[in-house]
Parts: sequence; structure tokens; C-alpha cells
Amino acid sequence: MNYKGNPKYEHDTPCCTGILITNLGTPDNPTTSAVRKYLAEFLSDSRVIELPKFLWWFILHGIILRIRPSQSAKAYKKIWTENGSPLLSISSKQAEGLKKILAKKIQGPIR
Repeated sequence: MNYKGNPKYEHDTPCCTGILITNLGTPDNPTTSAVRKYLAEFLSDSRVIELPKFLWWFILHGIILRIRPSQSAKAYKKIWTENGSPLLSISSKQAEGLKKILAKKIQGPIR
């Protein structure tokens, strides 16, 4: 992935503070089809898998997406909550908590 910065950026401008809450994603549901969709998207990202695309496509679609989704769906069902994926639920709560704390300390927009 190539990043191109802002060519008009002046280095003496006052800067902002940024906080990123990130994760690698989660399936929409703890079902085989939802896990298959998630794994296909996640494992198709060249920043995650660095093998040549043509080779990786055969491994992903010929082996991994035939076996792994049902196994992973069973594991997801064990940890899934009424709020959905624990990873997504916890990340959302962390983001909301940070917004509240930062809103008291920082003037300006918080997204």
C-alpha cells in the first residue's frame, strides 16, 4: 500500500492528537457462511498474506475456505454474546468511553 502525504502540509502547524482503536475484523454472525465471508475478505488482503495472488487464491479457495469456516464458527458460537461479537462489542465500548473522556478534556470535534 502506498501512502502519499499532503504536499501542502507545513511542519510548523499546530498538530492534533489522534487515537486509533483498531482490530482485524469479525464475522457478522457465528455461522459457517458468515465466517467464510469474513475469512475470504480478510485473507484476500495482500497486507495480511504476502504470497503471490494466483498461488494464494488456490490455497484459500481450494483448502482454507472449505475447511476453516465450520471449525471457526463453532469456536465463535462459544464466545458470541447477545451483543454480538465480543471483539466488536468491546471495541465499540472502548471508543465510546474514550469519546466521553476526551470530550471533557479537548475542545473541538471528536470522531
